Amino acid sequence: MAQYNITIDSEILHHLFLKGAKDEGMAKLLESILNQILQAQATEQIKAEPYERTEERQDYRNGYYQRNLVTRVGTLTLRVPRLRNGKLTTEIFSRYQRSEQALLLALMEMVVNGVSTRKIEEITYELCGTEFSKSTISELCKNLDPIVTAWNSRPLRE
Repeated sequence: MAQYNITIDSEILHHLFLKGAKDEGMAKLLESILNQILQAQATEQIKAEPYERTEERQDYRNGYYQRNLVTRVGTLTLRVPRLRNGKLTTEIFSRYQRSEQALLLALMEMVVNGVSTRKIEEITYELCGTEFSKSTISELCKNLDPIVTAWNSRPLRE
């Protein structure tokens, strides 16, 4: 596994330890760390630092695009590096993922425990500041249907 050197701005640390802005500080801290990891992964994949000319260079940077990722601490805006001849491969999120996996699992668990989709919408808004629509929650639950059906049709022992 790669090892990354991460710098943290003193303003972010200040937000982290303020009483009223704890969640905002944590979101800024996580956003800063993930953006630095994305930079390091781009450097690793290209095999050259920005503006560095080397024999091993495999690609060139081509700006950034913004991507929102909904997490337990709020919505993070990530600056994902673009590469001229390919795509950045990262382990932080999968290709079309817009929400943290743990958050999606928590949503599915709420449905299994009988919480209504409207109530889930309210809960996620209070926790994350972002709503998940009823249709999104229903789509997530479609993944549960085969598991529940298999569990219901399993043979019972005496």
